[in-house]
Amino acid sequence: MADKGMTMGAVGERDAVLCFKAIGMKVVATQNGEETTRALFSLVKEGIRVIFITEKAALEAPEALERYKTQSDVAIIPIPGSQGSVGFAMGRVKANVEKAIGADILFNNEKEKEGD
Repeated sequence: MADKGMTMGAVGERDAVLCFKAIGMKVVATQNGEETTRALFSLVKEGIRVIFITEKAALEAPEALERYKTQSDVAIIPIPGSQGSVGFAMGRVKANVEKAIGADILFNNEKEKEGD
């Protein structure tokens, strides 16, 4: 079980996730999809339910993300890595908003502006 104060974690490239350690999060630096998958499973087994994952790490371990996609007690949140965003995290946010409310309220205005 996770320490009382440690309910969140971060997984991904070392330079991108190390800063989360300063605020008390459990941090696991990974270099490939296999390490990322093991890290996610380990954190969840320890009782950590909110896990930030860099976009690069998320793209390398899609099967691990899929496993937790339908679990309501685990939130795996993609974040940009140290090299910036590749758009994966925002795509996930957009898909979740559309699924929750049935409409694209985040990017609808941008599409209308592009059409002008």
